[in-house]
Amino acid sequence: MLLAEDRIRSPAVAQQASVLVVEDDASLRLLARVNLELEQFSVREAGTLEEARAAVAAERPAMVFLDVHLHGEASDLLLDELRRAGIPVVVVTGTADVAQYRDRADQVLGKPFEPSALVAAARRFVG
Repeated sequence: MLLAEDRIRSPAVAQQASVLVVEDDASLRLLARVNLELEQFSVREAGTLEEARAAVAAERPAMVFLDVHLHGEASDLLLDELRRAGIPVVVVTGTADVAQYRDRADQVLGKPFEPSALVAAARRFVG
């Protein structure tokens, strides 16, 4: 039987790379947190643009999952700030045109998404 301790992990994951999940839907934040933590990522959460900026100021994340619309507010300015800071950003959207963000973000995930796609994106940009 394979135990959690027996998993092969990349060095980046073993160091518990910090991932920031910026999403106003608490259930989607929980889904992201659980799946990423199962893969040994350190996850922080933000439900608003203000919380996201505070989280980035407190500790630079290795990458960010960013919802396009947070409580009706567009997250475009935050996206631009993160990109200027050199932080990889995966935009998550259920309503916006995916093509509109392809040139602005490192990756775009459409909602609904498979949890494995979330983990694969984290591995891609952190490791």
